[in-house]
Amino acid sequence: MAELSHAHNQHAQFNTAQPHAAALHAAPYDMAADATMCPAPCSAPAPQQHGDKTAAFGADTTFACATPNQPPQAQQPQQPQNPQQPQQPQDDTAERLRVAIGQTAPGTSLRFALDMILAGHMGALICIGDTENVLAAGDDGFTLDISFTANRLFELSKMDGAIVIDKSLTKILRANYHLNPSASLPTSETGMRHRTAARMSLLTRATVISVSERRQVVALYVNGRGHQLLSVPELMSSVNQLLVSMQSTRAQLDRSLLRLTTLELDDYVTLADIVDTIYLFEVLISVSEQLEDIIIQLGSEGRTVEMQREEFIGNASQEYTLLIRDYAKDSSEENATRIRAVMHDTANTKLRSAKRVAELLGFENKTEDSIMVPLGLRTLSNVSVVRKGMADKIVDEFGSLQQLLDDIEQNPSRLDNLGVDNPSILANSLYRMWGKRA
Repeated sequence: MAELSHAHNQHAQFNTAQPHAAALHAAPYDMAADATMCPAPCSAPAPQQHGDKTAAFGADTTFACATPNQPPQAQQPQQPQNPQQPQQPQDDTAERLRVAIGQTAPGTSLRFALDMILAGHMGALICIGDTENVLAAGDDGFTLDISFTANRLFELSKMDGAIVIDKSLTKILRANYHLNPSASLPTSETGMRHRTAARMSLLTRATVISVSERRQVVALYVNGRGHQLLSVPELMSSVNQLLVSMQSTRAQLDRSLLRLTTLELDDYVTLADIVDTIYLFEVLISVSEQLEDIIIQLGSEGRTVEMQREEFIGNASQEYTLLIRDYAKDSSEENATRIRAVMHDTANTKLRSAKRVAELLGFENKTEDSIMVPLGLRTLSNVSVVRKGMADKIVDEFGSLQQLLDDIEQNPSRLDNLGVDNPSILANSLYRMWGKRA
């Protein structure tokens, strides 16, 4: 009974403990200027970060008091299956930041409000989403609960303190709100607004926006990671450089693929030819991804740029996968996807290495001059009479492109049996690509 009473006392103390917000209510500070002084450290214990909240709030389920009439094994299977507070994922920072950038892109109401704040030479601290934890990390201010508009956000920014907005950007909940995150939360920022924004993004899952009055810059913070918003002219400078690079790379890739097709029909493809083509694919895709990131930042101003990007990228992804399947030891589409993912994470210097590329394709002891035999999936897919999925059937039947070329004239009925429409047209197309016929 003594042990049971002791466990019951522990449970009572745990349930009467205040939430972590009680540790956050230190003396408020003035947010009127971008000061460089650090806010006074909280006298209460430092709050736990967002990822540790499971340990604090989910522990109630582990403190259930046993009674003499209740067997202890009755409460064991429920705890791991349905935890009260599941731990939040820690690897979604990049995606959350991507969403935040889209919310503040040109053409959005939020961006219009931020531009007005900058034009008015004012500062602001704005918290979007996770409002429960944000409100728990501060006090005072004005309770509003009004619909969100750009003009209202601009007018409320004239007051000190933070503005709290719901996740869907439909309601402004608080204004002039004094946030008090713990000084123990790590940040490299120096200005008071930016430092508070970084710490609030670590403490909660909110997107926090800091507008510097003195430097006239806008920064987004997600999970402690910052991103500075750039103006449209600044972004377009990078866009022009990337478009030129993408156009040049696409032209080189087209020439390389045309040459590779000729070499495949001549049955004289070397590993060096494949390495060069794969490298160009990777360069094109990497530039396209960089351009796509900037298009998100451009918002409504990036529609024309997106059209140009799609024109340059074309069907490169499909051709890249077919190229990998043509030369990989395992020609399955799943394996080709895996190889592409590994190659995309490989350093440029290693992508130029024939030995490394051969290893990724599943071969050992291959040199740059080693002859590689293609299946012919990419070449066959470029022939108009070959329907989708038919190239795989042809390769399964003949084994390789060269065996198909050797057999196609002597035994065209073999293609008829596979369901190929107009096998003679397929043969003429391949031979014209080979240069054997006019």
